[in-house]
Amino acid sequence: MKESQHMEWKASWRDEYLKWLSGFANAEGGVLVIGRNDKGEVVGLSNAKKLLEDIPNKVRDVLGILVDVNLKEEADVEYLEIVVEPYPTPVSYKGAYYYRSGSTRQELKGVALERFLLKKRGVHWDGVPVLHVGVCDLDEKVISHFRAQALKSTRLSEAIAGEGDAGLLDKLHLMDRQYLKRAAALLFHPDPERFVTGAFVKIGFFRTDADLLYHDEVHGDLFNQVEKVVDLLLTKYLAAGVSYEGLQRLETFPVPEAALREAVLNAVVHKDYASCVPIQISVYADKLMIWNPGVLPGDWTVEKLLAKHPSQPFNPDIANAFFRAGMIEAWGRGIERMIDVCHEAGVPPAVLRYEHGGLWVDFYFSQTEVETPVETPVETPVETPVKTPELILEHLRRHPGDSLSDVALAIGKSLRAVERASSKLAKEDRLRFTGPKKGGRWEIMA
Repeated sequence: MKESQHMEWKASWRDEYLKWLSGFANAEGGVLVIGRNDKGEVVGLSNAKKLLEDIPNKVRDVLGILVDVNLKEEADVEYLEIVVEPYPTPVSYKGAYYYRSGSTRQELKGVALERFLLKKRGVHWDGVPVLHVGVCDLDEKVISHFRAQALKSTRLSEAIAGEGDAGLLDKLHLMDRQYLKRAAALLFHPDPERFVTGAFVKIGFFRTDADLLYHDEVHGDLFNQVEKVVDLLLTKYLAAGVSYEGLQRLETFPVPEAALREAVLNAVVHKDYASCVPIQISVYADKLMIWNPGVLPGDWTVEKLLAKHPSQPFNPDIANAFFRAGMIEAWGRGIERMIDVCHEAGVPPAVLRYEHGGLWVDFYFSQTEVETPVETPVETPVETPVKTPELILEHLRRHPGDSLSDVALAIGKSLRAVERASSKLAKEDRLRFTGPKKGGRWEIMA
């Protein structure tokens, strides 16, 4: 027998040990043994019967909970066992909150304390109401694009998608009475950083760990962050290998686009936004590393994350919106799919690590497969890749009635990139829009 998550030994009683009882009550419960030394040897108590009466009263008066105090005997020596049940509500010791983790007692502060208190109330971080922001402050274009994606994914009924903005947000559980939740501000507000510090993504290209060549920051709503980040990585940070099948030009990236998108989605959806730290993506000539300031559930490990596991999103309201938009699955298969895509493409699978307060997803590739990009000024605009116009034309030939939003979703590009490319095609007289603004269609020119 030894000390553990649910067991602690003390040779004698001190009132400060009420902190340990608070920690057990706030965690999974446990037993505090009074009369055993650190080696687990029974040393006995000379005042065991008095403590048998005093301790329950002190626990009730200071912590506000009830515990079982049992008198035990071993080798004619008396000791006490204080049995603490896990409590559904937070238990404080003189205004401070403690938590039992492993065989240690930790005082909860800052973000950890907020997370603990919300969990005890049955509330998650992204479900907390935000004051001084209303539905009228959200980006109507982003909401409209979400409706289109959700309808196309068939994960949202036409009746719900057809409701007004307030009704739609309420059906998505993004409102708490008359207030928007944090998730709504992150998903649909044009500047979510007004409400959540660090809600953006940093990307940098490094020659070495200490030699940053250039970098970008991606801001805005979470949906557009995903699209812009993937677009930037494919057009600016990762050089594609070129091959041909007959006259068709093929580009192969060192990290498969589907795996890259899955990794970015995982970081954006499951990030711990209370950390106030941005997602950070570091690109080298031979690897790409994504660091997400997130927290694994309970006793989860990277090994469990890589195996078959249930879906337990850190931000359930954010995850639900991305699921309705058809961008993620609801069965916790994102990591598995990301690795499968790498295997199918014949490249090394992503490597997952949980260190430095977050989850790393690392992609390694041969340096010969990618050239170091030419150094460019910091935060320069990215040109639309040459292949995007051809992808647009190819899609419209097969689906002539589709809108640019439909095209963007189908070819895996941001709406902004598709709009840029379509404007270029129009100037070249290769594409034109005919009919009224609402109800018209795009036509490919001869």
